[in-house]
Amino acid sequence: MAEVLDRFRALAAAHDGIAVKGQKTPYTAVNGNMFAFIADDDTFCLRLPEPDRAAFEAEHGPSEVRQYGAVMRGYVRVPGGVVADVPRLEALFASSVAFARGLKPKPTRRKG
Repeated sequence: MAEVLDRFRALAAAHDGIAVKGQKTPYTAVNGNMFAFIADDDTFCLRLPEPDRAAFEAEHGPSEVRQYGAVMRGYVRVPGGVVADVPRLEALFASSVAFARGLKPKPTRRKG
């Protein structure tokens, strides 16, 4: 997982205001909206805008993303070949960041 996590952190660091959070499940979020995470099986999962998601699934096939038993709508599993293609992965991550930044902010739940 170290290599996957290092790549995930590098992708996040390339975008202002994006930091990797979470200990068990590393993830990134903007304005309370999670948009990328690493699944338990070390798979990159990205939330993409509908046109990008449809194009991705047309190329790589549909991929249901489940986290803690729930289906994560709007997310795709990124196959290892795409993870290894750094420019392609960077473009997908940038699309995911832009999409998340355009979503309505969610209030955060703070433990008080």
